[in-house]
Amino acid sequence: MSTAPLQAIELLPSAPFEQPVVVLALALASFLVAPILIERVGLPGIVGIVLAGTALGPNGLGILARSEAIVLLGNAGLVYLLFTVGLELDLRRFFAAPEDAALFGTISFGLPFVVGTGVCMLVLGFDVWAAMLLAAVFATHTLLAYPVVNKLDLTKNSAVTAVFGGILFTDTAGLIVLALALGVIQDGLSLRLIADIGVSLLVLFGGLWLVIPPVARWFFRNASQESYFEFLFVATLVFAAASLAEGLGLAAILGAFVAGIALNREIARGGTLMNRIEFFGNAFFIPFFLFHVGMLVDPAVIVSGPETLWISAVILGVMFSTKIVAAGAVGRIQGYSRNQVGVLVGLSIGQAAAALAITLLGFEAGVFSADVLNAVVVMILVTAIASPWLTERYGVGLATEREATSTVGEPYDPRILLPLSRTADRQQHLLELAFVLKDSPASTPVHLLTVLEPDATDEELTDTERTLQSAAETGGGAEVPVEVATRVNHNVASAIAAATVETRADLILLGWDPGRSLGGRVFGNTIDQVRQRTTDPVLVSRLGRPVNTTTRLLLVLPPAVGHHEGFSEGIYLVKRMAEKLGVPIEAVAVGTRISPAKYEELIGTVDPEMAVTVTHVDGWDGLGERLDAAAAADLVVPLKPREGGLGWAPELRRLPRQIVDAPPEAFVIVTPRQGDPGYAARFLRLD
Repeated sequence: MSTAPLQAIELLPSAPFEQPVVVLALALASFLVAPILIERVGLPGIVGIVLAGTALGPNGLGILARSEAIVLLGNAGLVYLLFTVGLELDLRRFFAAPEDAALFGTISFGLPFVVGTGVCMLVLGFDVWAAMLLAAVFATHTLLAYPVVNKLDLTKNSAVTAVFGGILFTDTAGLIVLALALGVIQDGLSLRLIADIGVSLLVLFGGLWLVIPPVARWFFRNASQESYFEFLFVATLVFAAASLAEGLGLAAILGAFVAGIALNREIARGGTLMNRIEFFGNAFFIPFFLFHVGMLVDPAVIVSGPETLWISAVILGVMFSTKIVAAGAVGRIQGYSRNQVGVLVGLSIGQAAAALAITLLGFEAGVFSADVLNAVVVMILVTAIASPWLTERYGVGLATEREATSTVGEPYDPRILLPLSRTADRQQHLLELAFVLKDSPASTPVHLLTVLEPDATDEELTDTERTLQSAAETGGGAEVPVEVATRVNHNVASAIAAATVETRADLILLGWDPGRSLGGRVFGNTIDQVRQRTTDPVLVSRLGRPVNTTTRLLLVLPPAVGHHEGFSEGIYLVKRMAEKLGVPIEAVAVGTRISPAKYEELIGTVDPEMAVTVTHVDGWDGLGERLDAAAAADLVVPLKPREGGLGWAPELRRLPRQIVDAPPEAFVIVTPRQGDPGYAARFLRLD
């Protein structure tokens, strides 16, 4: 009898599995199944992945060994996680009210840190640096309850934005404590150590903030339009920054966090690159970190003795009490309502990313025992339940208060009609601008349209359809639905106007080639006809560089345009661009028919809430001087009514050429909606 089958069976891998392919298959299956199951009982998906790692790991069922592959991918996931934390910080809201974020961040971190350090020393018997490191773990916070405030439309409430901005303080402080604590524990406390860490932090923060933004803008401006090259560039920067931090004697995650902040304004929200980063992180890197943490958890330690539960009870008690007191103190200083303070508590007790990162590094450095690691996991499980529950309980009440910012009408995710010429240059830039104007994730499509002459050949039709399909695939990468269509018509403007009705478009986005404009027309025959044959907003753009390399949005306000019926919607679109790009708005009013103070008041009534400073120039020559003084990375956005409409001026005919001759390499001219005065009400804020 042949023994070949038996020999083959003996060669099959057996538990605990260490083979890379088997490890990868089981890990990916866990990333798929565990979050689905755990979310059914109301817990965040990340908890499911941690528990899956515990169940399959050496301290659970023993199916998987903690192999080198798991350790490598887990550490890579940790670095990537802290990069995304820095990348997703809302710096615009932080800089809009830095004092609010600084106040909340300082108190929300400082009080738990100071009290926690003392309690860990006196009650748990930790030495001072281990106590400081554990206190830093629960002094930070992660926005586990963000989906709750987003659902209740509270993200623009002053208390909520203070929590968002405060993360910059809490996470940075926690990581600096990590660097100090690990340095002292490994090498002992000395003035030289403190000086070395101070110099290293200065080199890391200063070097990365000075180097990364201009390098990123140069690459995005000059690199291939293939988005995976952009992703590889970003990934290279992140892990290079992490390596620099390690070379300076700091934790790699601190370098990744700083790199995320440095790239924060260089990567547009909702764009293809941002979605690539989020997809790869959420689907691969970050789950491996969570899985790795789960494999370190030992359930036997939790159930066999009181130590883990005692540590969990202590840190949970300190965290809850100090976070409540901190929120109450901030509320008293800022005059927040009871519901606002409740939301502050709910948001600030959430623990996940920074807490796990600091704990894991402390455990690997020998600072924390297995009991502490397990206790932190228990803390995360408790806060995963408590944070969303508290936030929703008080958030519902806050949503009914007048202080909560709300908008009139339904959420606005515009249907965009984007006509593309077969010979149009920089079509990728136009697509990215369209994605910036959309919600994330988008609920309505971008309609791509190409119009051919009746005598077009079959080959031209095939090439056109291939180009449109390629553009549609780009939309899929940005999680924006894209629909494509080809029309045959002698008159391109007529076909575009008809498509506006067929697609129920909310706005039309057109690209402009100044070399193709004829005679005295403003833009050229086709674009001018589209503007006159439609009443929807028309955005005419010329993007000489990727829109995500913008550093400032320069809004141009012609005389009396503030009285135009579509002014509010136009300002909304401008603010939406600035918000998604993470850049400030500076406005220039031509003439004094409406004062700068009045313009600031009018702009302030339009959602989203954003500080806009308005200055004025005496006339069109003064505007020309301002444009000549603008930077190449500015995005110039004039509001330009249709000819004969309120706010129209003859000088607007030459404005596009005037902008082309100025330093800025990109502009978007916004022609506001006309003929529907009531439409603008949905963009107004209610205070």
